[in-house]
Amino acid sequence: MINNLKNKFQKITPILNRIGQNKYLQSIMGAMMGILGPIILGSFAVLGSVYATKYHLTSLVWVCTVLSTVTIDGIALYLSFLIAKYLVSFYLKDDDGTYAGIISLMGFLILTPLGKIKTKEGLISAIPTTWLSSQGVFSAIIIGLIIGRTYIYMKQHGWTIKMPEGVPPMVSQSFANLIPALVIGIFSALISLLFKLTSWGSFHQMIYSIIQTPLRNIGGSLWAMILVTLLMQLLWFFGIHGTNVINPLVIPIWMALDLENLKSFQAGNAVPNIIGYTFFQIVTWSGTALGLVLLMLFIAKSKRYKELGKIAIIPSLFGITEPIIFGTPLVLNFNFAVPFITNNAIAIIISYLLTKFNIVARCVGIQAVFGLPLGFHAAVGGHMSIIILQLFIQLILSPLLWYPWFKHADRLAYQEEQTNK
Repeated sequence: MINNLKNKFQKITPILNRIGQNKYLQSIMGAMMGILGPIILGSFAVLGSVYATKYHLTSLVWVCTVLSTVTIDGIALYLSFLIAKYLVSFYLKDDDGTYAGIISLMGFLILTPLGKIKTKEGLISAIPTTWLSSQGVFSAIIIGLIIGRTYIYMKQHGWTIKMPEGVPPMVSQSFANLIPALVIGIFSALISLLFKLTSWGSFHQMIYSIIQTPLRNIGGSLWAMILVTLLMQLLWFFGIHGTNVINPLVIPIWMALDLENLKSFQAGNAVPNIIGYTFFQIVTWSGTALGLVLLMLFIAKSKRYKELGKIAIIPSLFGITEPIIFGTPLVLNFNFAVPFITNNAIAIIISYLLTKFNIVARCVGIQAVFGLPLGFHAAVGGHMSIIILQLFIQLILSPLLWYPWFKHADRLAYQEEQTNK
């Protein structure tokens, strides 16, 4: 039965690998990772502004507000640029995608409806941050992909102005991108005009209404996160990088939920969402593998697992679990299949219920920094109860979940060592 299962999974492995290597998904993933810097800076600025307001530190409030406005409230701008840039760099080896990113950013702004601000001098036009923040994430992704792919098509089919030899490369490159910029800019303006005549009023509102909101309701549920987690760990078990395959599909949804939490927290309102990327990172920190390392270190009888525990403990305290995943190994090891695949999902269910019943606070949406040690990693959640939750999961729940499976594997390893003496 086990061999039959392996053979069946090997047949679909090429399909899963192609999904993980898909250029569009890789572009989205790369862009999402690229904006972590601004998101982390903006998250801490939001946190700073809340406490600065509480203690009437006016100057600090102003600084933090500026930082959060140009980072968290402008995240869709960064996405529209980076997605087109990454996509072009995958298809055109002689183009780093910078010009495509600029054109994509231009298209995004053209499609963004202007607002009016009343001043002493009269009404002035302004770009509202409504569609530049979490509400514009999906439209930024779609615009970045479409404009990036259009730019690639134009470049591949020679829709460029070629300058004579001897013209400086900078000047030649600028003219080479002139036609794509003009065509895409004019087309974006026409699309913006057409949407202005509809009940939606803008392209962003249409995407938010028919795509982002339904996906948010589905992807923001407990059952969706459980399904994603089980599928991710199942892929890992069969040797496929589950994170690379699944994350590009869910991170835009979960990060948008985190951004909603941040804005509510900044405004002094209750945090609306339990589910989010921060929640996922904190609860599933290290893949709940630290418990297995602790069992190896303190109760293992076999020399093999004792030595592996000594090697893996320090990296595991910082969330680095490759030594335990590949040293045990956990990949294709059916002795550990059940806990390896299900432990994260169990931790998510317990954490969700504890949060739902207000025993643990909701994460405010600040993105966790990879590499921080146990406990410190959870501090970005914004409450001591979240730190205690992570310590409980890793130091108590995780060892309990691994224990029966490890005890069996350790006994087999110990018997083998005794036989070989």
